[in-house]
Amino acid sequence: MKIIEKIKAPIQNEMDLFEDKFRKSMKTNVVLLNRITAFIVSRKGKQMRPMFIFLTAKMLADQITDRTYRGASVVELIHTATLVHDDVVDESNFRRGFFSLNALWKNKIAVLVGDFLLSRGLLLSIDNGDFDLLRIISVAVKEMSEGELLQIEKARKLDITEEVYYEIIRQKTATLIAACTAMGAASIGSDEPTVKDLHKFGELVGMAFQIKDDLFDYTAGGIGKPVGIDIKEQKMTLPLIYTLNTVSEKDKKWIIKIVKKYHKDKKKVRELIEFVKNHGGIEYTQNKMMEYKNKALKILEKYPDNKAKESLKLMVNYVVERKK
Repeated sequence: MKIIEKIKAPIQNEMDLFEDKFRKSMKTNVVLLNRITAFIVSRKGKQMRPMFIFLTAKMLADQITDRTYRGASVVELIHTATLVHDDVVDESNFRRGFFSLNALWKNKIAVLVGDFLLSRGLLLSIDNGDFDLLRIISVAVKEMSEGELLQIEKARKLDITEEVYYEIIRQKTATLIAACTAMGAASIGSDEPTVKDLHKFGELVGMAFQIKDDLFDYTAGGIGKPVGIDIKEQKMTLPLIYTLNTVSEKDKKWIIKIVKKYHKDKKKVRELIEFVKNHGGIEYTQNKMMEYKNKALKILEKYPDNKAKESLKLMVNYVVERKK
């Protein structure tokens, strides 16, 4: 059995029902929009975010309520909206190996579809009075935007400290996974301390997830994304930040010169990747990732032992062991 199927096993029925509810939540009277939303649904990824919501809810309660399904739909609608807008901003023509919306229908339609998905998510919460869930996801979207802008601001100066890097990935990636685990807890009526505790759990998992993603840039090709793409885009990630902070002034100048002037030169980028590997950048980053993973698992210890909790543990391990 594949690891994702094993993780999903305790919530398989809920995920099947969710897909049906999610599809219905996007129905409109506009034929073009229905065609595009059908395209979006057919190209879905692993659906890790809804899985986090359902597994957290099911770890805490025997019965999952309609609020849990609505919470999962809201997250997927708003998360999909941000992805559609990201592809426009990044001028990206592909998403998960398929053409992106902006590649197929151009930017104007892609932006409008993103706006539609966003408003659909907001209305789903408002119409059902799920204001606590709406607040959780709204804070996450605000932080995601701030994280992207902070990264752009710092990339121009190349002066990112380790602390700033953690803040960027917390806002850009971890905040959405934290919103999922918090919404899972809130959707079944958990008290405020439990919601906060599981928000922290999701945040720690999200940090480990993004650090793993950043490590792919320094590992052999054919895994996830092309090697050196972050350097090419002048993104300062942990392996490079650590190396910059531990080498001589001469080596530091050499690194900055490559990132500033030769970031599109494949040979120079490969040289820089080897340099980072040889100076402990990968090992340090892996250790930090494992710290976040272990802290996340520690939080789970206080919750009841059941199949959903076992799947959450599997998910945490999958995040750091995945190959793409």
